[in-house]
Formats: sequence, C-alpha cells, structure tokens
Amino acid sequence: MSMHQDLRQEQFKEYAVNPNNEKWENCISRVGDLYQKEYDLRSEFERDYNRILNSGAYSRLKHKTQVFYATTNDHVCTRIEHVNIVASIAKTIARSLGLNVELVEAMAFGHDLGHSPFGHHGERVIAEIMIDEHFPEPFWHEKNSLRMVDYIETLPNYYGEHNNLNLTYAVRDGIVCHCGEVDENALKPRNEFIDLEKMKKGVYMPYTYEGCVVKISDKLAYIGRDIEDATRYNMFNKRDFATLKQIAQTFIKQKVKLKQINPTSLIYELVTDLCINSNPQDGLTFTKENFELMTQVKQFILEKVCMNKRMEPFMNYANLVMRTVYNFLKSYYGGMDTIKNLKKDTKLYTTIIVDFRKWLIKYSNIDMDLRELRKYQNKVIYDMNNLQDYQQAIIDFISCMTDKYIMRVYNDLISF
Repeated sequence: MSMHQDLRQEQFKEYAVNPNNEKWENCISRVGDLYQKEYDLRSEFERDYNRILNSGAYSRLKHKTQVFYATTNDHVCTRIEHVNIVASIAKTIARSLGLNVELVEAMAFGHDLGHSPFGHHGERVIAEIMIDEHFPEPFWHEKNSLRMVDYIETLPNYYGEHNNLNLTYAVRDGIVCHCGEVDENALKPRNEFIDLEKMKKGVYMPYTYEGCVVKISDKLAYIGRDIEDATRYNMFNKRDFATLKQIAQTFIKQKVKLKQINPTSLIYELVTDLCINSNPQDGLTFTKENFELMTQVKQFILEKVCMNKRMEPFMNYANLVMRTVYNFLKSYYGGMDTIKNLKKDTKLYTTIIVDFRKWLIKYSNIDMDLRELRKYQNKVIYDMNNLQDYQQAIIDFISCMTDKYIMRVYNDLISF
C-alpha cells in the first residue's frame, strides 16, 4: 500500500463508525431490544448482516431481476448478484478510506430487500396503483426496503417465536438512503439523527460516511452490469459501441487504445478515482472528468437499455400481471370476514389464496389466536377493519414476490 493511500485511511478513520465516533450510540441503537447471549463473537453490525443474510427477503433476491425481467439467461444479473457486487465495491472503498467495513457490508446486503418484481418497472406499476387508490404516501423502493426490514421480515428465536429483524439505526439509515442516483459530485453525511419513518425521498444524505459509500457503490454496480447484460442480449449496434468507446477514451486516461469498453475496468477506474480524490473536507468525490464519465454512461444506459423498444412488450405484460393480481386480491375484502371469503376459493386458486391467507394471519389482527399458536410475535401492521390497511397488505405481499412467483400466480388465475 502506498504512502498516499495510508494518508487517506488516516484521514477517514476519524469519521468511521466506531466507539470513538460521537454518533456511535445513535448508530447502534435499535427500536426494540434484541436478545443477547452471554458470549457473542459478532459486532452489532455483524449481527445485522447475519440477520439479513438469513432472511427470506434475501433468499428471494435470486429470483428478482435488475433490468431484464424474468430472465432465463443464467449469466444475466439478478438482485442477489447486484447486492453482492455493491458489497464488494463498498468494502473496497471502505477499506481504502478507513471506514467500517462490517457496517457497509450489512447496508449493502440489505439495501434492496423487498424490491418489487419486474425490476424498476414493477416499482413504477406499484407506485401507479397506489396513486390510483389514493394512498397517503407514495411508493419508493428505498422506503419500501426499510419497511421490509422493520415490519415484514422476521426470524425465529431459540423458542421458535418469530420476531422482526430489529436492525441498528445505522444499517436502517443506509438502506433507506441508498438510492444510487447521485447527481452531485461530493457526498457528505448529514448530522441530524432523524426518525427514519419520516424520511422523504431524495431529501437527506445518509447519517454516516459508510452510508454514503454504499450510495455511490449502488450506482457503480448497476452501470457496470447493465452494459454487460445488454451486450449479452445484443441490444447495442456498432454505433452504440462506438459511442461507449468514445465516452471511455474521452475521460479515462489510458496509454493503450480501448477496443471496447470493459465494465469491470470502468468500475475499477471510478473506484480508484474516488478513493484517491476523496477527503473529509470535500467529501466522497470523483475528479470532474470521471464524474462526467459516470453521468454520460448512466444517460447512455437510460436511452439505449431502459428505453429500448425491446423492453416495451414485457413492460405491458408486467403491468397487466401486477394489476390483475392486485385487483384479484382486493375483490376478497370483507373486513374481519376476509379470511372466510378467501377460504371459499382455496381449491380454485391454491397458491395465491393459501399464501395470502398466511400473510394476513401473520401481519394482521384477523386471527390473533392463530397468530399466537404459530408463535408470531412480530408487529401487527394491518387492521382488517380498515380497507386501506388491507390494500397496503396487498401492496406489501406483491412487492415481496419474485418475478417467477408472480408470473406463476398470474398463470394460475388465467388457466383452466
């Protein structure tokens, strides 16, 4: 390691989340008590990482895709790969700058939990449904991820009792502030210790430098893999490759001519640039040239991949599938009799009816005795006497679905 890199580590070590940081007690605070062992080899953030890694929401990420929905190509990026790539990038940056590696790893692995099926298009569909149904709050996936870790995901304790994950404030903050749409070339953490439930989209920076690192890493991860995946699907013509090559050669100062843009090399260039140029006075920052490179690549992906006409038929299909499932479940609402209404059609629609009934029992007040019998000690979040609570239950249920699961459910609904 060079002397220059050592200097950077010493500068940021002062701001790392550890017991010497004035934010420490806030960062490790939890909404409720987490069971304690007499001996525990793990730090608070390692415990969070383990709780996330063992959650059902993390397992489902392997069947949630990024841009290319319900892919049958084994080499196209899934969300479980994405969070691993984000973690890899974030840990490299954190080590170089002297920040808390355990914290960035927990944030990175948790940042996309509960992301909707069908990628960002599925997120847009859910948001539109909620607008149509006059929900008081808009849907955005970072806040939904926080909702997943705070209220939906559970783990059993030694007695088989299911409790919420109850993660630390710092990890929860990194999740809700993770959006990779970084439009300014200098990130610094905020000082305010705010109620994350009241977080508004795009208003606040993360509470820690570790959160800022994950925020940037999220962007670096997707611009690299989106290019690689689009190339696998032959979505770029010769002119597109020429454009990418020109962008890279304009900003990356290399002695050899590039025959094509390499996503891995692109990410490495940007990570190195960030680590060299960041300092506590200016924040996490790229050179002006490489920030412009990142911005131009992002715009290229938006135009050539996300808005590609090849995506339109599946977008229409995704809209149909998600709205059909939502309306189907909404039709069964009958207050405290909803479970009975669902039970009548169990033989007709086995999968979705059975699974949604389990969902309501676990998270609502519809059958408190059965909740107790099944040892559900997680928070009750739906009042079944309230229609909008029931609609929120459907939204949460759908947002937890994988691409494959919601397509299977839809096929069950239309098949005879």
